[in-house]
Amino acid sequence: MAEVFIPIPIDTVTEAEEQPSLTYRLDLEAGRIVGRVDKLEAVNQAIRKAIITPRFKCLIYDNQYGSEVEEAIITKDASPEYIEAVTEGFIKDALRPDTRILSIYDFQFEFREDRAYVFFRADTIFGETEIEEVI
Repeated sequence: MAEVFIPIPIDTVTEAEEQPSLTYRLDLEAGRIVGRVDKLEAVNQAIRKAIITPRFKCLIYDNQYGSEVEEAIITKDASPEYIEAVTEGFIKDALRPDTRILSIYDFQFEFREDRAYVFFRADTIFGETEIEEVI
């Protein structure tokens, strides 16, 4: 079999560039699209969505998307100590695939009535952000 040589002109090769983060603004409580978001606001929305989406249960996502927070703590009626011990790892794991997020740190927890709140900071390619989420 003869070798096939396909010339690729060097002048047409371009450097990889970051894709825009413009996306739809979601009203997650109402389940509706209500506009568009970009940059830091889009990353904040992506963080929240990744945390509240249960991993392995939504067929439209692959097994890399979502978090295991719900299964690990909510369905097991976990103690506050257990929630604090495992949630940071689950959140970091859920956000690892998003290349816009550079680091996640400074986790704090608050327990009010029957809700657990997690607060943390994230450094993104668009700057620092603070996240508060009910888990």
